[in-house]
Amino acid sequence: MKNFLILTESLNFIEENLCKPITRDDIANHCYVSLSSLEKLFRYALDLSIKDYISRRRMTQAAKDLVVDMSVTDVAMKYQYNSMEVFSRAFKRVWYINPSEFKEARRFTGLFPKRKFEYKKGDDLDMARKRVDMSEAYDFFRETKGSYVLCFDGRNLSEINAISRKAGDMAILEMVHRIDHVSTDQMLVMRIGGDEFALITGLYDEKEVRKLADKVLENNGKPILVDGKEVPLSLWCGMIRIPESLRYSDFFVQMHDAIKLSKG
Repeated sequence: MKNFLILTESLNFIEENLCKPITRDDIANHCYVSLSSLEKLFRYALDLSIKDYISRRRMTQAAKDLVVDMSVTDVAMKYQYNSMEVFSRAFKRVWYINPSEFKEARRFTGLFPKRKFEYKKGDDLDMARKRVDMSEAYDFFRETKGSYVLCFDGRNLSEINAISRKAGDMAILEMVHRIDHVSTDQMLVMRIGGDEFALITGLYDEKEVRKLADKVLENNGKPILVDGKEVPLSLWCGMIRIPESLRYSDFFVQMHDAIKLSKG
C-alpha cells in the first residue's frame, strides 16, 4: 500500500507542476521519500526514469498546444525550456519529428497519457492494475454511447522492444500513424495502455467500422525503418460498442478484452 500511495502522489504532483521548474528532489521531498527509492519505484512500475516520465508527459502536452495553434516558442517557454534548441531536441526524442513539422502535419497528440494505478489489497509494489487516465475522453464517450470502438495492439511489439527502446518507440508511432490515417476529425484516437490504442469511431454501422479496421490492417507486415534496418510491424484489432450504461473502469477492461478476443 505504501508504494502505491507514493507513486500515485508523485504522479499527481508531476501533473500539477508540468509547467513549473520542478526537480526530481522536489518530487521526492513532496512524497517524503529518498530520491533513490522514488527512482527505483518509477523504474519498476513504469520502466522509466523520473526525468524521462516528466519529459514524455511535457512533450505530450506540448503537442496538444502546438495543434491548437500556440507558437513553438510559446510552447517551449510554457514547459520550462528557455532554449528553442533544447526544446526541439526534447520534442524530437519523443515524437521523432521537429515541433514545427509536427504543428503542420500531425493530429494525434495523446502519445503518453498520464499513468494511473488502482490499488488492490496485496498488490503493493507490483500494482498490477496499471492504467492510463481517460478522463479527457469522458465527454466524448458519453456523447457517442452505443457507437463502435476499434481496439488495437501490436502483434510483435515484444520482439521490437527487445531490439531497442528507440525501435519500440518508433513502432508505437507507426501504430498511431496507421490508425490516425483512417480516422476523421469527428473521431478520437487514444492510447489505452503501453502498446494498446483505441479508435472511438462515433459510428453505429458495423460494416462501416469493419471497413475502417480493414484499412488499418491492410498495412500488416509493412516494416518500419530503425537505424537502416527494416522491422515488420503488424496489429491486432478488436471491436466493441460503448455501453449505454457506462462505467469507465469496466469499459477500460472491456476494451482490453476485445483485443484479447481478436488474438483468438
